[in-house]
Amino acid sequence: MGIGFIITIFLIGFIGSYISGMLGIGGSIIKYPMLLYIPPLFGLAAFSAHEVSGISAIQVFFATIGGVWAYRKGGFLNKTLIAYMGGSILIGSFIGGFGSKLMSEGGINLIYGILALIAAVMMFIPKKGIDDIPLDQVTFNKWLAAILALIVGIGAGIVGAAGAFLLVPIMLVVLKIPTRMTIASSLAITFISSIGATIGKITTGQIDYGPAAIMVIASLIASPLGAMAGKKVNTKILQVILALLIFATALKIWLDII
Repeated sequence: MGIGFIITIFLIGFIGSYISGMLGIGGSIIKYPMLLYIPPLFGLAAFSAHEVSGISAIQVFFATIGGVWAYRKGGFLNKTLIAYMGGSILIGSFIGGFGSKLMSEGGINLIYGILALIAAVMMFIPKKGIDDIPLDQVTFNKWLAAILALIVGIGAGIVGAAGAFLLVPIMLVVLKIPTRMTIASSLAITFISSIGATIGKITTGQIDYGPAAIMVIASLIASPLGAMAGKKVNTKILQVILALLIFATALKIWLDII
């Protein structure tokens, strides 16, 4: 690996992980296209889709660890929410992962597009008053949270994503969880959902360990920095950035489908 290649991969990992830590998403929706398209633009070695998905999976695993660590104090991590949604999304992702074998590539892309469109619409629904609730007084319907996380897990398992871009709008709009608690808890839930994907990629030999190691180092540095920035940014601004990011993702997916 040349120095130009190392710097490029590190910067991709750093930018994606910073946004991941700040917004409570795994970051693969940002890093996947960056890894796929940016290295060839600079005349560097191109990755295959399988290599990109493998690098993304292991990077999301470490980026979410860094984000959760930064949010460990201050009451932002709702342990009950993480337990119910984390357990359900893990089960759902395994079901979806097995079920995807029976689906065509077009069918998988269509499900991804529908999920992303639903998430994008939900992000633009007004969320009045959720950030006025004290963190120690947050309540939610536990079984609704578990069922929705199971559905997200099945969809995420089918398309090979961690599902955070769906979890965040569900937690904000349906469960009425305050923005910063949503971001912190979403990182923890995404970490749980990424365990299966990471193990699967490693055991099937889909990891290019050199670039993956660079991305992991970048993640462990940038994700906590992003999380610290997220604590300081106005929650309305965080919601707008999330909405635009999820909308852009949905738009790209539908353009690919069409």
